Amino acid sequence: MRYLYTLAMFLVTPLLVLRLLARGVRSRPYHRRWPERFGFFDPPGFSGSLWVHAVSVGEVNAAEPLIKALRRDYPNAPLVVTTVTPTGTARVQQLFGDSVFHVYLPYDLPYAVGRFLKKVRPRLALIVETEIWPNLYHACRKRGIPLMIVNARLSERSLRGYKPLRGLLRSALRCVRLIAAQSRTDAARYRLLGADPEQVLVTGNMKFDMPIPGGAVAEGATMRGHWGPRRPVWMAASTHEGEELSVLEAHLQVLKRLPDALLLLAPRHPERFRAVEHAVRSLGFTAATRSLEGVPSPSHQVFVIDAMGQLMPFFAASDLAFVGGSLVPIGGHNVLEPAALSVPVLVGPQTFNFEEITRSLIEEGGAERVADAERLGPSVLQLLLDAAKRARMGQAAQRVFERERGAVQRVMRLIDTLLQE
Repeated sequence: MRYLYTLAMFLVTPLLVLRLLARGVRSRPYHRRWPERFGFFDPPGFSGSLWVHAVSVGEVNAAEPLIKALRRDYPNAPLVVTTVTPTGTARVQQLFGDSVFHVYLPYDLPYAVGRFLKKVRPRLALIVETEIWPNLYHACRKRGIPLMIVNARLSERSLRGYKPLRGLLRSALRCVRLIAAQSRTDAARYRLLGADPEQVLVTGNMKFDMPIPGGAVAEGATMRGHWGPRRPVWMAASTHEGEELSVLEAHLQVLKRLPDALLLLAPRHPERFRAVEHAVRSLGFTAATRSLEGVPSPSHQVFVIDAMGQLMPFFAASDLAFVGGSLVPIGGHNVLEPAALSVPVLVGPQTFNFEEITRSLIEEGGAERVADAERLGPSVLQLLLDAAKRARMGQAAQRVFERERGAVQRVMRLIDTLLQE
């Protein structure tokens, strides 16, 4: 099956190149660095590196405390971080700068994978969350590179989607030394997919160990002082196409009862920043953006956060947060950032990517689920009018966040064992 898979990868390669060219029209990095997708880049000139692969922004954020722990415990080991998306790349550069070697992960073609491994020469490979690449995994085993999936998660939807390829994926997973799963449910799904049961462990979710940026709370308080400390403020974070209109309609409902309310709107993808800003203004809202105005004034009704990696101070400045990707079938995004700051959380019905965390927050009273887009406005308004309930929810969310910490320490113990072997 792997030979058939590889043949299929070669057949779709021309389409992959066309995709790179098309996306390069909107994002220059796709043009400048596309050879890396085939393993062509200048060798960094080191060996024995520790390699961490994180697909995009969410995975990079999850890996942040782990990468910092690797830098602390193995200061002499070169660190390689790979991503797939330009937004993930930007986040790596923002967090770590030149202290790590960044390159795009090549497509899962044997020669591309071989070139990549020959140049970065890792002594350990750490794959974050859910990335199963058969040729890459087999190449690591062939070269004796221990491979570990950390913060591993697998949704029910993904498990069903993988079913036709279960034989291929079972073969790939048998190349993995350890799978450190986020939860018992994730661990069970990896076993169903074909992983060796003895290699699957539950270590918890590393996102609970994410650091709260220094000064985030103080910066949030400063912003509230700028636009009015008593002003009702809610945030819609990591929204996708099809969600912004629902969010803006909800804000219209809020404004009817609370005419001085402010919406902080943070689209998920940078290429949509301008389109979202245009939609906000075309609907008649008085609007501002992070890139131009910096912070909203008391006269602004909607503030578009058109910047990456800057959400924490805005969460800290909000009375409540709606986390996007959950009103559309994306599967939701990270609810832990607002929870860490004691901010009540609202989510839509589609949260399968973060089902364990979301369910825990809801059960403990730190989050609420809205059934559909029509219920978002009433739910936001109810919370904005009930300060006591917001306080209870925020405290509950923060308790869940603190209770679940410690996954990075457990993962590091496993890494230490693999490296000693």
